[in-house]
Amino acid sequence: MKKISLAGQILIGLVLGIIVGAIFYGSPTIASYLQPIGDIFLRLIKMIVVPIIVASVIVAVAGVGDIKQLGKIGGKTILYFEIVTTLAIIVGIIAANVLQPGAGVNMGDLNQTDIGTYVDTAEAKKSESLVDTIVNIVPTNPIAAVAQGDMLAIIFFSLAFGLGINAIGERGKPVLAFFQGTADAMFYVTNQIMKFAPFGVFALIGVTVAKFGLASLIPLGKLVISVYGTMIFFVIVVLGIIAKLVGYSLFKLIKLIKEELILAFSTASSEAVLPKIMEKVEKAGCPKHIASFVIPTGYSFNLDGSTLYQALAAIFIAQMYGIDMSIADQLSLMLVLMVTSKGIAGVPGVSFVVLLATLGTVGIPIEGLAFIAGIDRILDMGRTVVNVIGNSLAAIVISKWEGNFKPEKVS
Repeated sequence: MKKISLAGQILIGLVLGIIVGAIFYGSPTIASYLQPIGDIFLRLIKMIVVPIIVASVIVAVAGVGDIKQLGKIGGKTILYFEIVTTLAIIVGIIAANVLQPGAGVNMGDLNQTDIGTYVDTAEAKKSESLVDTIVNIVPTNPIAAVAQGDMLAIIFFSLAFGLGINAIGERGKPVLAFFQGTADAMFYVTNQIMKFAPFGVFALIGVTVAKFGLASLIPLGKLVISVYGTMIFFVIVVLGIIAKLVGYSLFKLIKLIKEELILAFSTASSEAVLPKIMEKVEKAGCPKHIASFVIPTGYSFNLDGSTLYQALAAIFIAQMYGIDMSIADQLSLMLVLMVTSKGIAGVPGVSFVVLLATLGTVGIPIEGLAFIAGIDRILDMGRTVVNVIGNSLAAIVISKWEGNFKPEKVS
């Protein structure tokens, strides 16, 4: 009997999780059994993410050692991220105006969810300027940055450390060998943890369906369809055109990372697939120093699915309250999102935090978020997939832009 692939196993876990969740809808007992399994899987993934990023970036940078080349790659990466996330915001705004998902929604039919846990984080984000975000990239204590999972600070320190290893020549080789061994060992651990993925997916999706049920989607069905439809359009059309412009097939990329996309959708966690995405784009032809820099940085600066959703959700809430947003208001929304959506990866409920920090500044009631919080997990699953595709493609685009994309030859 032919062995079922990991993607097939994860898909089976996803389907079984939906069935079990639907059968035990509303039962707190099933969540008490399944939630620990899902939590253990996510904790296993989070356990390996930082060591892999630190080791991979240090090894890649020490191998290149040219600060001018790294600066050029960094500049191109940030420029690309800004262009694509701006396109995502524009697509979200246009879709909200065309589809009108909030028009005619009766707020009396909707359940409100407590969003108080996100308010304090949003207030801190609102008071933080773009300059503050840039300043905070430089860690005062790299150990604290690692403990807090501050991805940008971790990458900055790893870049500096890698350059230092390269600069001291022969004396740095033992240190480089240590981090190369660390990276190899952690990728081995990743492959072992991925064998547990079908069980983690089964548990996480089962808890989600048991808690919210499929019926909770009906009152906000138009929003769900609008968000998913717009994200599919963005991936196929916008990212598809970008891929074609650099001479790569988007569908080839999706086929390459299909296991990771199913896992990202099921867990609503980009972190869950970060190590394997880095590994796979390297095998596809991206050099290590580009994959190791572009993909982790993209988790803070290139969240295409999240920014698209934030733009669409903001206008949805305005429509729900009967607020007519002028073109100037929508341009203001776009500019605010371009700032507030950066440098906040790793914060729980990141899209909610960004929306809370954004809505008040453009005159939209933040209370409206309480009406869509109940289905946010369902929407988060979709936008996580878009984020993963966007960052995987970004590594390929920058590699092509640098003329350094070398696909492995199949013998």
